[in-house]
Amino acid sequence: MRATLAVILARGLGTRLRDDDGSALDEAQAAAAAVGTKALVPLRGRPLLDYVLHELADGGVRDVVLVVPPGDSPLRERYEGEHQPSRVGVRFAVQEEPRGTAHALLAAREAVCAALGAARDADGRRHFLMCNADNLYSAAAIEALVDARGPGLVAFEAEALLREGGIDPERLARFALVKIAADDTLQDIVEKPDPNHPLLTAPSRWVSMNLWRFRDTVFDACADVEPSPRGELELADAVRLAMQRGERFDVHRRAEPVFDLTHRRDIAALEARLTGRVPRP
Repeated sequence: MRATLAVILARGLGTRLRDDDGSALDEAQAAAAAVGTKALVPLRGRPLLDYVLHELADGGVRDVVLVVPPGDSPLRERYEGEHQPSRVGVRFAVQEEPRGTAHALLAAREAVCAALGAARDADGRRHFLMCNADNLYSAAAIEALVDARGPGLVAFEAEALLREGGIDPERLARFALVKIAADDTLQDIVEKPDPNHPLLTAPSRWVSMNLWRFRDTVFDACADVEPSPRGELELADAVRLAMQRGERFDVHRRAEPVFDLTHRRDIAALEARLTGRVPRP
């Protein structure tokens, strides 16, 4: 059963992007960075989100739900206006406050349940993908989840992220590490592990870059999860709660880069990698 609906988390504040690290930006890039709108940072004249939508469409996604802040969001203005994508339908969900990734996903509940194109399994549960607006995934990684048999995530090999994705070791240590069971299902996921965590010293490290396939039962876990020590409602905690309630997540391993836009210094590197690419969202 193909899952052709995707939720894109685009509500983040972009705090680190706002910090001026001395990177040379053009006027439009500087303006987007100043307000922390990572998805709209121009890369070769087109916003990052255009490239994300292009890869989603190439991977088989046909409809997306963009989670945005309240009010007149620049994202809403762009994708409801003259720049509406031609290959994916777009609807919006509002996250009133930035309270974490689980809270952001929960904000999409009504839009997902109202989506006519959402695939349903034999139990009547809707299946959909979820990803970040500031990570550029390959169409092949997306397609692996679109065509998957059920809930799961793509786990990316840490060495490939370091070697090919331009992600430095310090940043990698802040991502979520994945523990994979012998049957290639998710055994555990650890957000921002401490320096002595065994997953950081394992012979092979697998990283979640927030590319998931969920059933709509995940919304109940997002609603019930407790705040983390950072005071946020974390998606990793919601996933663990869903697993405790019997949900199974298949792990799809991929040794390939994911391009991440967190700091201003990432912009030039991303532009270089996108040379010659013209997105068709």
